[in-house]
Formats: sequence, C-alpha cells, structure tokens
Amino acid sequence: MNDIIRILQQNARISNTELGEMLGITQQEAAAEIKKLEEDGVIRGYSVILNDELYDNSIVYATIELKVTPQRDCGFDDIAKTIMMYDEVESVNLMSGSYDLAVEVRGSNLKDVALFVSERLSTIEGVLSTATHFILKKYKEKGIFIDGEEHDERGLG
Repeated sequence: MNDIIRILQQNARISNTELGEMLGITQQEAAAEIKKLEEDGVIRGYSVILNDELYDNSIVYATIELKVTPQRDCGFDDIAKTIMMYDEVESVNLMSGSYDLAVEVRGSNLKDVALFVSERLSTIEGVLSTATHFILKKYKEKGIFIDGEEHDERGLG
C-alpha cells in the first residue's frame, strides 16, 4: 500500500499497467488496490501542480497565520471547518508553536487576498489575530521542482 501511495504522489496519472510493472503485480491488482484506497478514504483526491509563471502569473498565494480561541467541546475544529468552506482557501492546518492555524489561500491579486483576510477571516468569532505572508515564488511543491530542473542536493551539479 505504501509503495502505491508513494508512486501516485509523484505521478497520479501513471497507468495501472505501469504501476503493476513497478510493483510486480497485475494491472487488475493495482486497480483494485487504488479503488480500495479511494473507498477507504485514504486517497481523498488528485491534483495538478502548476508552474503559475507559465499558466497564470497573476495568481497570488499567501499563508495566513491565525491565533484563535479554542471553543469548548470542539477545540479548533469548528473554526477550521468554517474557514475550509471559503473558495479562496486551499488548505487549513492546526499548528504547534506561536500560532494555531495555518491557512493557505489563493486570490487573483494582492487586494483580493487582503480583503479576504480583513473582511472574512479576521471577523470570524474566536479569531484573535492574523499574520499574512505572501508567497513570492514557488520552487518546489509536493516533491516536484516547479522550474523543471532537479538539482543535485549535494551541490555537485
């Protein structure tokens, strides 16, 4: 199972035949294992990793740090679920350290993201403070080099 997940994380478009060959199983067994992982909720979806500079360089990404007051009986869950419902939100993560939630957002420009933070996130009951960090350039995402060039980690090439 771990090998299938690792391979799919690197290339979700790999065929069942190729996957089977890599793992020494039949394409039917590969397809059945993927279907089981999807049905069990282990695989939640598939995504595309873009080079935004080539696709649409006007897209703006930001990470927003939120300090929030946990609520009785549900902790941070209700606030996180409220935030997750916004279309601008790419991900929400509970964090350790100096803030509670990390929210990754996408907008069509800086003003859109700023308005989202000031008018939507900061007005949610229980949100104590926000800190917005705009992403200036992505070098690597989900293990994929965005510029297409894999560099030797040892600095040799």
